[in-house]
Amino acid sequence: MDKEQKKYLQSLLIWAKEVEEKVASTHMSEQNEQKWREQMKKWKRKIEIAMNQDNVAEVEIQQIQEEGQNLLYTLKGYYDQERQGKRVPIGKHRLPPLPYPYDGLEPYISKEIMLLHHDVHHQAYVDGLNKAEKKLAQLRSTANQEQLKHWLREQSFHGSGHFLHTNFWFNMKPNGGGKPKGELMKQITKDFGSYEQFKYQFTEAAKSVEGDGWALLVWELRSGRLAIQTAEKHQLFGLWDVIPLLVLDVWEHAYYLQYKTKRGEYVENWWNVVNWSDVEKKFDTIRPITWAKF
Repeated sequence: MDKEQKKYLQSLLIWAKEVEEKVASTHMSEQNEQKWREQMKKWKRKIEIAMNQDNVAEVEIQQIQEEGQNLLYTLKGYYDQERQGKRVPIGKHRLPPLPYPYDGLEPYISKEIMLLHHDVHHQAYVDGLNKAEKKLAQLRSTANQEQLKHWLREQSFHGSGHFLHTNFWFNMKPNGGGKPKGELMKQITKDFGSYEQFKYQFTEAAKSVEGDGWALLVWELRSGRLAIQTAEKHQLFGLWDVIPLLVLDVWEHAYYLQYKTKRGEYVENWWNVVNWSDVEKKFDTIRPITWAKF
């Protein structure tokens, strides 16, 4: 086994430990947690066996990576199942676990960026949203509303930051890229003319954002169409009555450590890690949802 393969497998074991620790601090049913941990144990054993082999085929490495991704989707499914019909209490939002190792998106997005972006920046948005929600709840029991505007703005900024970043992590995966399939591809072709035309306009939209912001592929509930929209910061110049499907973070903290001022290069390389299967699942879920068309 070459050094790069061994290093990658070691990073998967480190990631597995981090996810297991985060699962231990969450509120999941004992039955689902036990079932998931048994699957995780088998997966880790596969990695350990591979690490002790002299030669490991690249296809086997890729299979291990895909099984790890599926483990995270299973975990997310358990959470979604248990939280169906429930709500996140005021001030109780949590940082979602990263669905791949910190170096899983290299060489396109470095481990250093992912550590800072996920653990520091996203955590700050979660903390800011929780604080804003608690402050707004406190204001409901007082006649003094002087701070209302401030905390509403804090809720908008940090809440949008948290929700967009949560989409962003799952919109990417190691060995991603390619083209979407199924109903999503049909809708992209219908609404943009072709996948190539969609990709070109989305790329140019991301490059056009002034300062920090996002590029988004959204589902318009009022038109029943896909559309491209940009936002400055997380919440400025956005579009209402839409559901984000694919989002690209073009804040400097998303790329500067690796790409410096070359935002365009970062945007072009990002297409190599797009997780179209995640976008397809979202689209299949929300496609039937539309409002009255006007």
